[in-house]
Amino acid sequence: MKQESLSRSMIRNRGANFRDSHKFSLFGDSASWHPVNQKLVIALAVLVVIGILMLTSASNFVAWKDFEDLFFYVKRQLLYGVFVGVIGLIVVSRIDYHLWRKFAFAFMVITLVLLILVFLPGLGLTFGGSQSWVNLGIISFQPAELAKLTFLIYLATWLTNQQRKDVSDFSTSFVPFATIFGAVALLIVLQKDYGTLTVFAAMALVVFYVAGGSLKHLLVLAVACSILFLLLIQASEARVARFTVFLHPEADPQGIGYQVNQAKLAIGSGGILGLGFGQSRQKFEYIPEVAGDSIFAVIGEELGFILTSAIVILYAWFILQILSVGRFARDDFGKLLCVGIAIWIGFQGFVNIAGMLSLLPLTGLPLPFISYGNTSMVTLMLAVGIILNISRQTVGTAKSLTPKSSQHHRRL
Repeated sequence: MKQESLSRSMIRNRGANFRDSHKFSLFGDSASWHPVNQKLVIALAVLVVIGILMLTSASNFVAWKDFEDLFFYVKRQLLYGVFVGVIGLIVVSRIDYHLWRKFAFAFMVITLVLLILVFLPGLGLTFGGSQSWVNLGIISFQPAELAKLTFLIYLATWLTNQQRKDVSDFSTSFVPFATIFGAVALLIVLQKDYGTLTVFAAMALVVFYVAGGSLKHLLVLAVACSILFLLLIQASEARVARFTVFLHPEADPQGIGYQVNQAKLAIGSGGILGLGFGQSRQKFEYIPEVAGDSIFAVIGEELGFILTSAIVILYAWFILQILSVGRFARDDFGKLLCVGIAIWIGFQGFVNIAGMLSLLPLTGLPLPFISYGNTSMVTLMLAVGIILNISRQTVGTAKSLTPKSSQHHRRL
């Protein structure tokens, strides 16, 4: 009797364990998770603190001139960007990242809806020549910033599902990928937001390649995109003039070349050690968008070459930490998310800094975590929250991939 009772108890326990292991949980098996990547958190915190400090210095003059409040931009960035973003980061970091995969199609629909919103009468706003803002009365935001994350989640899910096939196959993988990306790219082109388009393109192409896509197919797509980009430049006299000034900044020093010339002057004035925090001269309405995409010029002027280089190195270290999380992610979905977010942040930061140094044309892209922009800050925080959750579930080695997964995602 005692043995029979024990056997029944074991069966009940096994049944309960089976039900528990197959029950969906918003937070997954959080009891088995380990702490988040602390280096990633520290790097993020330092970048955000640097951003708030430099925004305080860079924006105080224009904030007083426009709103009679020295800290107008800083307070809005802290409240609507950092505070909301940190809450989102904490919440998302505690949600099992596999949940997002279940709603991948919904995220693709959200991506398209967000990008279409700017064309609706009464909602869309034009700023800096791009129709990329939406005004809802109490708030205004850039849908394309949120769409970067929603599109990446869909793309990572779709590519992970493609492991049942050959990702390098032209008809079953490349054609659907090109169609998906083309639909998103078309909406961004119609917004005339070419800087954001380059971020989407870099993120999508690299993630597709890392997932096992054919380099030959991607080169064909890259050539096609380059030709289209040149045609778009030639279709507008303003864009032709902007590109010409990029090649020859002295051609229009008081017009299109004004911003980049003032930015280079500011960075050059900083020298090795800088003029000192708060001592920028170019921020007094000499540099356009001083709190936005031109804030790196103020950083160079006030902090000098050494500290500015340290910030660039910090960015690189931050990106490496994200890639490190991706290397030891427990599945391909997590790996692709890490690669996509790393390319997104790294490429956007590179394009912004290169524009200030006149190495690339100005694009209007914000400097991640530092430039003023609430939509950008919140979206980036949500993205890092996903990375932190992936880091909670990493494995000790990169051998967790199944043979089938490794074959089709050989570059992860």
